[in-house]
Amino acid sequence: MVSPAPRRRVRVRAPGKINVFLRVGSLLEDGYHDVVTAYQAVSLYEDLRAMPSDDFSVRVRGPVDLGGVPTDGSNLAIRAARLLAARTGYPGGARLEIEKHVPVAGGMGGGSADAAAALVACDALWGTGLGREELLALGAELGADVPFALSGGTAIGVGRGDVLSPVLATGTFEWVIAVADFGLSTPAVYEELDRHRVRHVLDIAPPPVTPQVDPGVLQALRAGDPVMLAESMQNDLQAPALQLAPELVELLSLGEAAEALAGIVSGSGPTVAFLAADQDAAIGIQVALSAAGRTVVRAHGPVPGARVVDEE
Repeated sequence: MVSPAPRRRVRVRAPGKINVFLRVGSLLEDGYHDVVTAYQAVSLYEDLRAMPSDDFSVRVRGPVDLGGVPTDGSNLAIRAARLLAARTGYPGGARLEIEKHVPVAGGMGGGSADAAAALVACDALWGTGLGREELLALGAELGADVPFALSGGTAIGVGRGDVLSPVLATGTFEWVIAVADFGLSTPAVYEELDRHRVRHVLDIAPPPVTPQVDPGVLQALRAGDPVMLAESMQNDLQAPALQLAPELVELLSLGEAAEALAGIVSGSGPTVAFLAADQDAAIGIQVALSAAGRTVVRAHGPVPGARVVDEE
């Protein structure tokens, strides 16, 4: 039952994410892979405003390259709003305005954050009153990373990455995020991973059907120890991302020379996240990479998932 919604505007903030660990299982008959990943939500946010309307529309702005962001019905935020309306029987629509700060097609889940923000914003705007579990279920229909954008914090994702188990992470981890001026297609990176595994079938262990998280990652997160985490970070998609975008090899070397504890391609890339020992070290890495002509921002994690920050 949809209750009256007197709100005229709702603003929701949703975080981007870093995959501090990502192991990809073998190719399944349905063409997909099971994965296990350790997500951390970081303080690089998408801001979404939702206002009542008779139909659905979206306007996008922000300091990142917006060339690859659709503004028609294929936009993930629009799809999220339409899905919520369909499931709750809400007869109207919403006008969405998104200010993007998460790199587009950068492996940090910006589109998923938009979808999560739209679900939370429209639920509040329309007064549909869905619970957390219902929103998570809707999010899972939209994409594997959407449930984590709703939950935030630190979590282990299994299956397609959408079945979440929260992880207690103490302290704060400091990141320097290098933003590429191009994107990488997630399906293309997975396809390259499959080709990479075929090419190196005699050199690497066969991928597991059901991958497992490295216990060292969990220990590092629970201890809040960036040095321990740096030693445990892994991303099976990094090698294929580097194959498709070799210029990232130089970027990883620059971060290492700037005394980052470790660098990792986030998700399917091409964004690279450098883990710093502390805030002062992060500033030093940021300055060094900026001086080398790279576009970088600092962020910290973990932070909360999609949440209402203003309404009227």
